Amino acid sequence: MPNLQRIFLAKLLIFLITLTQSINCQADTNNQNLADSLFNSQNYKEALAVYENLYFEQQTYSPAMLLKMAFISEGMGDFPKTTLYLSKYYEYNPSQRVTSKIRNLTEQPQLYGYEVSDQEQFFKILIDNRIEITSFLTLCLLICLILYVKNRESASKPAFFIPSFILIVMIFLSNNFLQPPTRAIITGSPTLIMDQPTAGGNLISKVDVGHRVRVNSTKDTWYEITWNDRKAYIKTQNATKL
Repeated sequence: MPNLQRIFLAKLLIFLITLTQSINCQADTNNQNLADSLFNSQNYKEALAVYENLYFEQQTYSPAMLLKMAFISEGMGDFPKTTLYLSKYYEYNPSQRVTSKIRNLTEQPQLYGYEVSDQEQFFKILIDNRIEITSFLTLCLLICLILYVKNRESASKPAFFIPSFILIVMIFLSNNFLQPPTRAIITGSPTLIMDQPTAGGNLISKVDVGHRVRVNSTKDTWYEITWNDRKAYIKTQNATKL
């Protein structure tokens, strides 16, 4: 009887978690549809309020939504937010047109952080397909388990355990490490880039808004970033995470 109760409670917990996720997903979809409807009817200010709630509070967005937010913000004269949304959109569509638009908005002839190497493009493909990769590896592991159960009497244990161990490690890496790097856009002008997280450190560079940096960690009121392939620091108030 206790075992049946534990099984029932476990199944009930899984059901409630699934139901909650489904409700949240439905709520996000409803809010997205509401914002799109307001945008199409040219109620831009009201649409932006719903979009920003989705983006900042619920961490839900799409490339099309980011473009609409940038369009509204630019029309309202809010160029810092326009730059923020376009920089986030750049992660989905790293094109020259996007960087040209950001340069025009920020009046910067050159922008740092918008170059995409072949390695970064390959890593992005892996990140975009993380769920499919993890699912495929899990399926392979499941097939290995089935084959071992069916042939456990004649199966060689090393021949089974070694591939299974490799698959488990790959599933762990795929599920936990295939995550996009944290990036931020510099919004303070001027922003001082230091070699230490202190005002007494050495100045590396002084930059204006629009540059895109990789955030490695946060230390008090400082972001540790990568700047020109070296470790550097900027004040958190001078950058907004994407």
